[in-house]
Formats: sequence, C-alpha cells, structure tokens
Amino acid sequence: MYKLVKPIFFSMNPEQAHHVVTGGIKALTKIWGAKSLLRSIYTVDDPRLTREVFGLTFKNPVGLAAGFDKNAEYIDDMAKFGFGFIEIGTVTPRPQPGNDKPRMFRLVSDEALINRMGFNNQGADVAAGRLQFLKNKEGVIIGGNIGKNKMTPNEEAVNDYIYCFHALYDHVDYFVVNVSSPNTPGLRDLQEKEPLMHILHTLQELNRAKPTAKPILLKIAPDLTDSQLDDIIEIVTTTQIAGVIATNTTISRDGLQSDAHLVREAGGVSGRPLTARSTEVIRYLSEKSNKAFPIIGVGGVHSAEDALEKLDAGAALIQLYTGFIYEGPGLIGDICKAILRR
Repeated sequence: MYKLVKPIFFSMNPEQAHHVVTGGIKALTKIWGAKSLLRSIYTVDDPRLTREVFGLTFKNPVGLAAGFDKNAEYIDDMAKFGFGFIEIGTVTPRPQPGNDKPRMFRLVSDEALINRMGFNNQGADVAAGRLQFLKNKEGVIIGGNIGKNKMTPNEEAVNDYIYCFHALYDHVDYFVVNVSSPNTPGLRDLQEKEPLMHILHTLQELNRAKPTAKPILLKIAPDLTDSQLDDIIEIVTTTQIAGVIATNTTISRDGLQSDAHLVREAGGVSGRPLTARSTEVIRYLSEKSNKAFPIIGVGGVHSAEDALEKLDAGAALIQLYTGFIYEGPGLIGDICKAILRR
C-alpha cells in the first residue's frame, strides 16, 4: 500500500508532505472502523515483545522518535500503526517558528534527509494541554523531548529545561534532554561536561522531589569523539539519569551520493548514512559502561536487520523516523516479527 502512494508524497516538498500525511492520517482515523482496520493491518501484539526498561513497561521495543509529532497532536493516530512508544517534541518553553523555509531536504539517492527545522513548536504549555486530554493512547508509552528556545543564552538554558520539565511532568512517562540538535545555534555546546552536568543535576534534584521520579534520558550526537563518549558515560553514571538515546542527526557529509547542491544544505543528516555510526556509538557506550544504563537506539533504521543490529549492539529499545518515511508503517511490524522469530 505505502509503495503505491510514496511517489505522490515524494513529489512534494518534504515539510509539505509531512503535513499532508499527518493530516490524512488524522482524517482517516475519524472514519468509523478505520482505527480497527489500521490496527489489524499493522499492529503485532505478542507478550514476548514486552520490555521492562528504566521502570516502564513497553508493549514492544519499537518507538517513534521525536520530531515527527512536535506538538503532541498525533499520538492516538500514530499508535494505530503499532508503535510501543511515541516521543513528542522537541518542546521548548515558548512557542517558536523555527528556521526559515525551506528547511528539510530529501537525499533520495542516500535514503536520507537533511533538516534544519530549529525546534519549531507551539510551546510546552500547548503540548501539555493536548496531553492532558489524551484518551486512547492504547498502552503506548509517551516521552517528552525537551530543549531550549533559540533566543535563550546558554548560561540560562537550564531554566528552559526546568520549565519544560514542570509543564510536562504530569503528562509524559519519561523525559529526554536534547542538547544535540545541530539546528539551534550553540546548543551542542551544552554537551560539554560542565554545562551538561549542571542541567542534568538540576533536573534530577527536581525529579527526586516529586512523589514519583520519572526517567530522564540524554539524547546525544553521533559526532562525539570517543573521549567525549567517555565523558557521557561518566555524566550518566554520576547524575544517575535513566539512560541515553543514541543518536541524533549528524553534521557529517561523508559518503553522500546525492546532488552536491542538496548535500551542501545546512542541517543534520538522518537516515541510511547514519546507520553504521549510530550502531557504533551504541556499542561503544554499552561495552565501555559495562551495560550500566539502558540505551535507545535511533538513526538509520530502515529494515528489521538494522533494528536487530542495534539491539545486538546493546540497545534496549529502537526508534524510527526517517526509515519510517522511506519504508512506510509496515516497518514497525517487520521489526516486531523479526524479534519474535529470534
């Protein structure tokens, strides 16, 4: 089915296609019987897929990565495709339009995307309002990916993460601290040891003061050196956050085959070119830390084999985004079935 309509979507500007697809899915799920039909086609229900990770029960290990549903608008709809968890955001305290358009580009020859969206979202309060009235999430775990506003200076960034934490705390199952997007100026500087320790320590203090602490994860870039990854291991174990998401998009352009004018576009690359590097980062973190914390693997998952490689490298869970765009919703079930066959 998806192969028939994919050429239509790929004839559009990528951002326009995203809005057409999400709007179409929302309209479809309003039709009587459509939700049950989607569930019967795409969902793989089997208790053997259940995973207990950082204190949460995931009905399966395949999730939708942040960026697809920035404003918590499509959780009920996307759940029908069989995701075990859905991560909203990146959410910032105040609404912001993001970077100027065009800001997303398809590299079809590389099965990749370049994006420089810039945390375009409607703000933490709007997302919290939608989550408050969410009714039918089908047992899907919800993560909240949080970041800072573009105009917030780095020395005040912790306040933005605090605001988002308080706004979303009652409505999400886990948090992700995003300091690794390449599309907000200076954001990746917060991956340095001192500022990152400050942000995570502060959030953990607030978290421990709550009646029930919620898992806090850190999303990291694939462009970190081994020495920087060693720092990440130390930071995670010192702050005792729940785990790591590896990885965000890359600023590398190595090996890309698409037209040079596209490759030169600013932004982060996702998709197939990230497959090997994200798996390498997962394996490094897992082995060097002696599996001290759970890892969610994301980056270049375009097939069940890609997912299995990340699980074998040490990931506890898997997330999709660009692979979902290129391969379609059947990829979720393919991964679940491959896990069951093992």
